[in-house]
Amino acid sequence: MKKPVLATTLTIALLPALAFAAPDFADCLDGIRDRAVEEGVKPEVTDRVLAQVEFLDRVIELDRRQPEFTTPFAGYLARSVSPQRVEKGRELLQTHRALLERVQRETGVPPAYLLAFWGLETNYGSYFGGTAVPSALATLACDPRRSEFFTGELIAALRIVEEDAIPLERMQGSWAGAMGHVQFMPSVFLRHAVDADGDGRRDLWNSVPDAMLSAGSFLQDLGWNTGYRWGREVLLPKDFDFAAAGQSLRRPLTDWRRLGVTDVSGRPVAELELPARLLLPAGHRGPAFLVYPNFNVILGWNRSEYYALAVGHLADRIAGAGPLHTRPPSDAPRLSREEVMQLQATLNERGFDSGEVDGILGPATRSAIRGYQMSEGMIPDGFPDRNLLTRLDIR
Repeated sequence: MKKPVLATTLTIALLPALAFAAPDFADCLDGIRDRAVEEGVKPEVTDRVLAQVEFLDRVIELDRRQPEFTTPFAGYLARSVSPQRVEKGRELLQTHRALLERVQRETGVPPAYLLAFWGLETNYGSYFGGTAVPSALATLACDPRRSEFFTGELIAALRIVEEDAIPLERMQGSWAGAMGHVQFMPSVFLRHAVDADGDGRRDLWNSVPDAMLSAGSFLQDLGWNTGYRWGREVLLPKDFDFAAAGQSLRRPLTDWRRLGVTDVSGRPVAELELPARLLLPAGHRGPAFLVYPNFNVILGWNRSEYYALAVGHLADRIAGAGPLHTRPPSDAPRLSREEVMQLQATLNERGFDSGEVDGILGPATRSAIRGYQMSEGMIPDGFPDRNLLTRLDIR
C-alpha cells in the first residue's frame, strides 16, 4: 500500500492559480510598480504596462509541468530532434550561410549550434508563442515559487518597452516570458541582444541577423570554447562501473579512455586532458554521452540536461551526422511531478539526500537514486526505472 507522502507539501506546490485572489494580485503589482520606479523605469511606462497585465492561470499550470522534467528522454528527443527539424536546419544552413559564418567569426559559435538553438526555441521562427509577456511575467512574479527572479524579469521587460525595441501590443512570447526568434528572457535581451543589421534597433522578432548574432554573443559570454564540440555519444564496455556516471564526476578524457570508453565506431576516445562527465539520460539501457565544458555553456541557456543534449544532437544532425547509435528505450516510465516529489521524499527518508523536494529530477535526485541502487546491489545508473519505483513503492 502506498504511503501518502508529503500531502501538505504536494498540495501547496500544486495549488491552482485561481487560489491567487484578485486583490492579492493588485497588491503584488503595486509593489512591483514601486520597485520598478525606484530602479529607474519611467513611471509612465510602468503604469501603462502594468495597467494592462492579467493574472494567467494557464501560466502557473504550465510552470508546474515543464516537459524537460516530466517527459521520458525518448519522447523528448524524438520531438526535439525530429527528421523535419533536421531537414529544415540543413536548408537554413545553406540559406543563411554567409550570416552564420559571420557570427562564427565574431563569436566563435559554429553555425550548426546557432541553428539548433533556433530550431528548439521557435522551430526556426515559425512560432514565437502567443502569450502576452508582461502578463506572463507578472503572473510568475506574484507566484511565490520564483517570485524574485520573475520580478526582475518583469522590470527588465518594462525597460525593453521603454527602449521601444518592440511595441507593447506585440510583446508576445512563451508562457515563461521568453521572446523572439531565440526566446531570450528580458534580462538576457538587455545584456546580450545586438543590432546586427545596422537599423538602429535590437529586433529579435523581425531580424534574423539580430537574432543570430545575439545568440552567438550570449553563448560567447557564457564561455563557449571554440576549440571543442559539446560532447558525443559513446559506447561503454560490458564491465563498466556505472557508479562513474553523474553530474559531479568529471574526469579527463584520458581517464575515460583507460576505462574502455569508445566512440560509436569503437575507437577509444581521444587522449586529451579535456574534462568530461558521463550522462545516462535513459539509464544503462539507453545511449551514453560524454559531455565537455561547452555542454555546461548550453546549460547556461537552459538548465535542463535533456534540452542541452537535444541542442548538441540537433547541431550534429544539421552538420551531417546520423541518428543516435543507441536508441533510448521507449518503455521508460513517465513520472508526474507529484511522483518525483514522492520519490525525493522517500529517498530522503531512507537517508539518500535528494535535496529539496521540488518535483524536478535533477542531479541531486539522480545522485540519491544512484546511492540507493548501490545499497541494493542494482546497476547504479541514477535512473528511476520501473524496478526502482516498485521497490520504493512509488507506483
